[in-house]
Amino acid sequence: MKILVIGSGGREHAIVWKLSQSKKVDKIYCAPGNGGIKDMAELVDIKVDDTPGLLDFAKKNKIGLTVVGPETPLVKGIVDLFNKNGLKAFGPSAELAMLEGSKVFSKLVMKKFGLATADFKAFNNPKDAKKYLNEKRVPIVIKADGLAAGKGVIIPKTIREGEQAIDSIMTEKVFGDSGNQIIIEDHLEGEEASVLIFTDGKTIVFLESAQDHKRIFDNDKGPNTGGMGAYSPAPIVTKEILDSVMKDVFRPLIDGLRKQGKVYKGVLYAGLMISEAGPMVLEFNVRFGDPETQAILPRLKTDLLDIMLACVDGTLDEIDVKWDRSSCISVVCASKGYPDEYEKDKEISGLEEAKNMKDVIVFHAGTKRNNGKILTSGGRVLGVTALGADIKLAKANAYRAIEKIKFEGMQYRKDIGNRAIH
Repeated sequence: MKILVIGSGGREHAIVWKLSQSKKVDKIYCAPGNGGIKDMAELVDIKVDDTPGLLDFAKKNKIGLTVVGPETPLVKGIVDLFNKNGLKAFGPSAELAMLEGSKVFSKLVMKKFGLATADFKAFNNPKDAKKYLNEKRVPIVIKADGLAAGKGVIIPKTIREGEQAIDSIMTEKVFGDSGNQIIIEDHLEGEEASVLIFTDGKTIVFLESAQDHKRIFDNDKGPNTGGMGAYSPAPIVTKEILDSVMKDVFRPLIDGLRKQGKVYKGVLYAGLMISEAGPMVLEFNVRFGDPETQAILPRLKTDLLDIMLACVDGTLDEIDVKWDRSSCISVVCASKGYPDEYEKDKEISGLEEAKNMKDVIVFHAGTKRNNGKILTSGGRVLGVTALGADIKLAKANAYRAIEKIKFEGMQYRKDIGNRAIH
């Protein structure tokens, strides 16, 4: 079978890497891909949001399954379009992709199906938002309604900071039209964790748990990023927590949608706050997380293609999904200046040495090839990933590999996994 993977980040490299292990895969294409994906897939120069171009390519090349990595094409309706043209695509419909595409839509769905989440209010003008803010206590959470590449959430510590956040989102439009509406919601205390499921709209199968590290600097200091590293499993996600998340989050959501004639297919990611009152939903993502995927997929023993096809075909109950008992950690190496304006075109050395280490995989994110060299081309450049018998050993393997890799201005957190090491 021929596969098309859409995207260019570390998540897509991990998906291509896992799919390439399937005996049923004849060829993988990746649009547009990156410097590392080129080793195992043919790169196609089509942008992720060029839906007609991707459809045309899939038809001409008789693609058996298209796997959509990022959220933008899902929100734009790529799965609906492919299905209408008789092509299989892994991911939800445009309507259900709004669980990520609109914070307001998502919170209203949570409310409708009785999911545990923070109290909130939506606003479409800054004056009303500021009035409400001044009635509340800080810290509080302010979110741009639409897609903002993981950076649309601000947690001000003072009312003044909150007012500035409202102005920057709604008036200055730092996130463009994504800031036409905002949500202001209560701040939840606890520890964050990511729980993902595979579903065909009826059967629900958990992926192994993971924990992301959003802040740029050690000890969760500095601004939010798309994610600076992850580890799996996350000890905070106990069997009791999973049982609660299934009963109080995923089951009512998936069943409730199906009863309305809306069948959710693909992967669904819940960002959770594990609070004293139990798990509370912070957000939904309608695709694999990044960098969680890089820490989760190396532990998957079952053929990923079989799982994805079963989600699309409605036969997930026939698949026995098995996991490696090892732990896995993925550390992001980022460009100087990230998450703001960052440097590009720096040559990366030491990749081969790191790649040849036992239990180490280097997933590329922001890289490109130029005259036989691999150069940086994005904010998050690499996800240096390692397995180990436990988190401590996986961490040691990952950081040993990072010592081999160099590029000018490289920055990374030194504490990924520390929360899980006691």
